[in-house]
Amino acid sequence: MDKAKSVETPLSISEKLSISEGKRLRPEDSTRYRSLVGALQYLTLTRPDIAFSVNKVCQFLHAPTTVHWSAVKRILRYVRGTIKHGLQIKRSSSMLVSAFSDADWTGDVDDRRSTGGFAVYLGANLVSWTARKQTTVSRSSTEAEYKALANATAELMWIQKLLTELRISHPPVARLWYDNLGATYLSANPVFHARTKHIEIDFHFVRERIAQKLLDIRFIGSGDQVADGFTKAISAAQLRKFRSNLNLVSG
Repeated sequence: MDKAKSVETPLSISEKLSISEGKRLRPEDSTRYRSLVGALQYLTLTRPDIAFSVNKVCQFLHAPTTVHWSAVKRILRYVRGTIKHGLQIKRSSSMLVSAFSDADWTGDVDDRRSTGGFAVYLGANLVSWTARKQTTVSRSSTEAEYKALANATAELMWIQKLLTELRISHPPVARLWYDNLGATYLSANPVFHARTKHIEIDFHFVRERIAQKLLDIRFIGSGDQVADGFTKAISAAQLRKFRSNLNLVSG
């Protein structure tokens, strides 16, 4: 792969990886696949731009195929072309803990589970992020988005608790940016009906933080949603904007 041509994106936006596509790899190639994917998982600790693509290929560790192997090699080609990129940490006058949260409804073609992701900032600096397939199937986009919102809220609480233990002063109210009107209205209006009762636990968890005035949820347009790149494959132009929003720059 040292001499392989680099690519602009780690995953193709036109290809949906599936467990049934391609020919099963030989045992020795499967071992190599798992080894490379494991190494890429470590790389996501400093390269949030490949978090979604690495999470995707991790889902086939039990039965990788030639198609999945090609996807891993594409990620490596992308990393080769962006090898000098890294997170920039800069001085910030703000200590506000804020997050962007998003979800891609039924994005998995095999089990129709959604992928949720978030990006957490301390002031202007990215400090935590994730791209993860949800554990249950969501019956609506609002449900998928609300699960992602609850996960982001939990991470905000953890970051704030860590700062408190370190005796670092910060505003008590965290801010969460969201682009789903249904979930935003639901978080502000404590009224349930037949379509939302099955997500009451997540609802009450988030609603309690809002009622205690410890969480400020604000709506943001989909075009400005930073967490979008953690939920699906995006184009080269979108990826460049995504890297910029994450403070991921070339050294």
